[in-house]
Amino acid sequence: MGYILVVEDEQDIQELLKNYLEEAGHETVLASDGVEGVTAFSGGKFDLVLLDVMLPKIDGFGVLEVIRRESQVPVIMLTALDDESYQIKGYDLQVDDYVTKPFSMQVLLRKIAAVLRRTGGKSGKESGILCYRALRLDLEGYHAWMEERELDLTQKEFELLREFLTNSGRVLTRGQLLDAVWGMDYFGEERIVDTHIKNLRKKMQAEYIETIRGVGYRIDKIH
Repeated sequence: MGYILVVEDEQDIQELLKNYLEEAGHETVLASDGVEGVTAFSGGKFDLVLLDVMLPKIDGFGVLEVIRRESQVPVIMLTALDDESYQIKGYDLQVDDYVTKPFSMQVLLRKIAAVLRRTGGKSGKESGILCYRALRLDLEGYHAWMEERELDLTQKEFELLREFLTNSGRVLTRGQLLDAVWGMDYFGEERIVDTHIKNLRKKMQAEYIETIRGVGYRIDKIH
């Protein structure tokens, strides 16, 4: 499984890719033009990029040039142009593979899996990145993002999110959260957990943390 940036301006293809990729267990971020694609890439750590050639504002070759100036992340280009010169241009810019539209989603998924195997691309705990829907945590750098928006979190807020994501699907009591984040020698008020979770919800602008009345809190299982 990987964390994949999809840069595609056709809405129906974008949604098709998102649905199939997430069903296959990948996390996705969507961009609808070249500028959005470059911005999203600069704000995240991706395992692979699916990149359309014919994009508004900056075309796919321009986006690929920007990516290659800072990263060797695998890139698969999607194109309706099967002209040899376009493919040669892409390979000269170090694209990893080409897929010509219309394409089979099953074939594309297998190409993605092959590229990720070849490059060692992975997401989640193995790469120090935890993901849930639009939320990503960089465990080593203590950074958190909602899609391309970086969250300004305190250390305790980050560590609370880390506990929820590493225990996704489990209900965690205030006591468990206090022990994990504040330490077992903390003797303050348990309601400090509620205050931090309230602040997290406000910063994320999403109701990812579920209150289980009378028990504690939970982030649901990652699908």
